[in-house]
Amino acid sequence: MFSLFDQSALLRVAEQLVEAARRMGADTADAIAVRGVSLSVGVREGSVEESERSEADNVGLRVFVGRRQAVVSTNDLAGEGGDQLAERAVAMARVAPQDQFAGLADPELLVRDVPDLDLLDPDLPSVERLEEIARTTESAALSVKGVTKSGGASASAGIGGMVLVTSHGFRGSYIGSHRDIGVEAIAGSGTEMERDYDFSSALHAADLDAAETVGRAAGERAVKRLKPRKASTCRVPVVFEPRVARSVLGHFASAINGSAIARKSSFLRDKLGESLFLRGINIIDDPLKVRGLRSHPFDAEGVAGKRRAIVADGKLTTWILDCATARELGMKTTGHARRGVSSTPSPGASNLHLEPGNATPEALIADISAGFYVTDLIGMGANIVTGDYSCGAAGFWIENGQLTYAVSEVTIAGQLLEMFRTLTPANDLAFRYGINAPTVRIEGLTVAGV
Repeated sequence: MFSLFDQSALLRVAEQLVEAARRMGADTADAIAVRGVSLSVGVREGSVEESERSEADNVGLRVFVGRRQAVVSTNDLAGEGGDQLAERAVAMARVAPQDQFAGLADPELLVRDVPDLDLLDPDLPSVERLEEIARTTESAALSVKGVTKSGGASASAGIGGMVLVTSHGFRGSYIGSHRDIGVEAIAGSGTEMERDYDFSSALHAADLDAAETVGRAAGERAVKRLKPRKASTCRVPVVFEPRVARSVLGHFASAINGSAIARKSSFLRDKLGESLFLRGINIIDDPLKVRGLRSHPFDAEGVAGKRRAIVADGKLTTWILDCATARELGMKTTGHARRGVSSTPSPGASNLHLEPGNATPEALIADISAGFYVTDLIGMGANIVTGDYSCGAAGFWIENGQLTYAVSEVTIAGQLLEMFRTLTPANDLAFRYGINAPTVRIEGLTVAGV
């Protein structure tokens, strides 16, 4: 393992691999080196259940022989010579199928100046400190009246970095950190137990919610779910709290992913430039958000990212693209390439959020005589090929604009395109995840119960 914060050794390894690939006959090549150090502690009922530490440096080499490509990877940076790894990669590429869209990013698209996004909190906490945080979180959950058990609490921290080197001259690296705490609380007893959870994630420890806050929130959520009722099957407005509203945004991101569009496996494949949402709806992707959970100064192909309105005033403006899918679709990459050391790049969203509306969450439900407020979802939920949506759900029944009794074991169903067209956001957006949304209201979903 090299020095934790010094990536110069990783950079040299990547450079040597690219040089070796060219000597072995590759036309072009790139190498990615990924570093990770993580600590985690899990407790249950006050006792430590697990404590883990992991450290790894991994490197992947991608080579091109014409339009044929191959990827090899290793975590033995000192054991195997770069020439041997490169020779194997080039031999694999020579027998790989042709891919007319494969290739490095065009040089004019590469990042020139790497911005400082404040991704690193260098103070990695000790195992003892993580244990203290996990115990505090669990204790706060158990202190809530009605909570009878803990499903476990955890605290973790880590530091990771990436180096990218290409044969057409790109050299880039960045390093970041993560901090996470979470807990599951169980309320009730016997056959009338309910559970819920809460968690907080951030790059810097200072941005985490307090352990006591996370614990209490999990406990209070579990207690509110006690004595749930079944709902009768009906078609009503459905309101998603922020924690689950982001799943709708996630389905949208999957449907506009360049890979799905190129394969013609998305129900939105013919909708570019069309109004999919109500006027005033904006969906933003921003890889350059300072301290963003998915921020990066360049993508996995070295392409400069930028803040984009994926949806502007209700209209779909672009797909999420890497270089290969962009070439296949006759477009330009949007700088959304992701890649592991053993895989080729593929597109994926970064910090994605739905901009808030003007109404409070209370105002959003005030005129609903009968409806469903969703706090938990079960299952994958969406068929991206057809746009059909169906998901197990729990939450609270809305009567005359108020949340009343808990509801569980129901299914909500609809069609994503129609859901997008009736989606109304509240004003309570908070940035807590990689994908963020405020409370949203969607009209006319089917709630299937008894």
